[in-house]
Amino acid sequence: MTSANSQSMKPATVAKKLGIYLPATPQEFQDSEITRADFAELQANAPEWLAELRRTGPHPRPVVAQKLNVSISGLARGGITEP
Repeated sequence: MTSANSQSMKPATVAKKLGIYLPATPQEFQDSEITRADFAELQANAPEWLAELRRTGPHPRPVVAQKLNVSISGLARGGITEP
């Protein structure tokens, strides 16, 4: 049986949990499996690329919708389809 810290997640899952746009992440991040320990480290001590993405984007639609206090479907009705 594996411990909770050794379980890995796909980059898309981690990006969603971190609220970042996966295609804007470094290729190394996109190509790797991230363990739960690595994920906890990213949350606690964000590297510069992650901090910069969170500050300047591009942001995924759920994050944009939250910042604008509208629904995701509201973004779509307004014609916002790009990150």
